[in-house]
Amino acid sequence: MIKRTLYFGNPAYLSLKDNQLIIRLPEVVKNNTVTEAFKKEAQATIPIEDIGIVLLDNQQITVTHGVLNALQQNNVAIISCDATHHPMGLMLPLNGNTLQNERYRTQIEATEPLKKQLWAATITQKIKNQASVFKRHGMDANYLINLSRNVKSGDSDGVEATAASHYWFHVFKPYNIENFKRDRQGLPPNNYLNYGYALLRATMARCIVGAGLLPTLGIHHANKYNAYCLADDLMEPYRPWVDTVVINIIQQNGVSDEISKDVKTTLLGIPVLDVMMDGETSPLMNAMQRTAVSISKCFAGELRKPLYPEF
Repeated sequence: MIKRTLYFGNPAYLSLKDNQLIIRLPEVVKNNTVTEAFKKEAQATIPIEDIGIVLLDNQQITVTHGVLNALQQNNVAIISCDATHHPMGLMLPLNGNTLQNERYRTQIEATEPLKKQLWAATITQKIKNQASVFKRHGMDANYLINLSRNVKSGDSDGVEATAASHYWFHVFKPYNIENFKRDRQGLPPNNYLNYGYALLRATMARCIVGAGLLPTLGIHHANKYNAYCLADDLMEPYRPWVDTVVINIIQQNGVSDEISKDVKTTLLGIPVLDVMMDGETSPLMNAMQRTAVSISKCFAGELRKPLYPEF
């Protein structure tokens, strides 16, 4: 089942009744000139079980504790945005899987050689997918393809960094964006990429928790200040889908310092993009769940390589 991504960009009251998310608008609730029947008709309801991600992008949204509990019980990722409308916080449940204790132990006990092997497979697929972005948009992909064949255990030669330098230097050139540098604080379209990657990260973190793993313990990322190291690891091969969405936005609308409502709507569709994995087409969110489960099986010795999509 494809879970829904809900975006709230205006003031709203979010409450819970009969395991349904009740959405009410403050201007209607506070309006004494309309009837109670009209107020009831003006509210919207959504089954909690249908929701995968909730994005809160307004400083005047009120959420009840009952809503938070119900969302967490259904493994929903709750993203809060700051005053500049960029994703800032992420809330996930602590117990997302019945086999959580067992999964935690295999993850914690994973050996360094195993983690290096998993990271090499991750980077190999990321670079292959970057090469496919080049192919799709009429650029020469041979250099990236050759790099993808030379990733060693743990990426000891830094092939990922070499590929990234080449990729970012060329990927936006056909759209009159010269000398682009990927930097969270950099010039547009970095802001579009930041937004899309934040959604990708939240979706991946949700899937990791659902697979009974700790999102904090990565296979490569290990920053002590990062609570989502494993999410940052496993989302790497999925980044090219965000890049392609951003390319399409640039083709249609150019770039801007502000992320418009239409651009946000497009980016919010990332979790339901179709991806190809293991010969099957599925929504990106479902593919991420399979990736997270496959990693848990790698930790347990049941699989040799994680499952990733092919662009």
